Amino acid sequence: MDNTLPPKQESREIWLDWMRVSACFMVMLVHSTEPFYLGGDGALILTKADAFWAGFFDCLVRCCVPLFIVASSYLQFPLHYPVGEFFRRRAVRILIPFAFWSVFYALIWGKPVENLRDLLLNFNYAAGHLWFIYMLIGLYLVMPLLSPWASKVGKKELLVYLGIWLFTTLIPLLRELLSGSPVLVYGPTGIPRQALYPLWGEASWNGYGTFYYVSGVIGYLLLGLYFRRFVPELSWRRTLAIAIPCWLGGFALAYGDFLRRVFSVGSFPAAGDLTMAVSWETCWCNDTIGVAAMTLGLLLLFRKIGPGEAAGDSAESPASTTTGASVNEAPAQAQPTDSRFYRRVLLPVSKASYGMYLMHLAILVQLSGLFRGWLGTGNDGVLGIWTTPVEILAAAVLAFLASAIVSVLLQRIPKLGRWIIG
Repeated sequence: MDNTLPPKQESREIWLDWMRVSACFMVMLVHSTEPFYLGGDGALILTKADAFWAGFFDCLVRCCVPLFIVASSYLQFPLHYPVGEFFRRRAVRILIPFAFWSVFYALIWGKPVENLRDLLLNFNYAAGHLWFIYMLIGLYLVMPLLSPWASKVGKKELLVYLGIWLFTTLIPLLRELLSGSPVLVYGPTGIPRQALYPLWGEASWNGYGTFYYVSGVIGYLLLGLYFRRFVPELSWRRTLAIAIPCWLGGFALAYGDFLRRVFSVGSFPAAGDLTMAVSWETCWCNDTIGVAAMTLGLLLLFRKIGPGEAAGDSAESPASTTTGASVNEAPAQAQPTDSRFYRRVLLPVSKASYGMYLMHLAILVQLSGLFRGWLGTGNDGVLGIWTTPVEILAAAVLAFLASAIVSVLLQRIPKLGRWIIG
């Protein structure tokens, strides 16, 4: 089905386009920050100032992936068309570009032969951002199973499940508090299980405890459903009264915990193996309460950009912006799209955001290396303590602009563009 409409007839959820483009930039800001706390054997922060800067920028935008998931569920969950059609569209629009870029990264980084062989089992770790696509495919696999329930669930019942999910975002912190160690712990079973203090049925032989099936990113799928069906249009006053405390509280939790973990090392440069890096990142993982709170805050703010439910594929994540849902496949209250900036800039970038996500790391790595070579590192850099934030922001902004331009241009190539960008 052709989902292309004349400009005057096209209607979209404008706020979701804004949120998707913003989240795309947020992803690049996260990745431009990584060189300032990762290095050596795994974890490396050169100076105390770098610890503050790396934690600040990373925690600032760590809800980018949850925002993508919420956007995907907003109009696509529950399903609006047959399951076979649902998977066919995603196979065409998501898997083919994903396969193209997986091979691309396998060829440019590391040992190509080994990389290509390993693609049968997992993504190339040098292109770590591709984990997102595997996770998204997993969500797509369960969406048809949950859709009959989602189409009938009431507000109170959905709130109960969201409440259970929110409780699970406390579990990473609870594990550390109970074990007394953020790295290697030994649970009450007496058998070691790395980075896991067994809780509620978990053991060295069983990782599927009570809350396994209602934890993780599934909560953001439910959050998108809840916002679509049960959250009314709020005034700016009420929106800010909820959104600002949620975002600030979540940011404070994530940032404060990161600094606590880093400064517990005792001196700078703060360095360690990969387990230390994993420990530092625990505070801003997608399944933690701080990130969940920031997601809720930003979701409320983005929603004020354009109220009402619209049609089409505008509610998709970067991977699902290209699934091509037509205006007849979801309830719609048309939103005007007559803003010149929106039509000529934001909308094309939003439609190409999947390709931007897939390609950006190849650009960002080069830019980050160039800036570190030109400006130096840490307090010894050309700009002193300001060297690190300038490098982080410059690499993220330029990578965003470059990947946006390339993705939009590639997507316009007849027939071939959709296979590369989606």
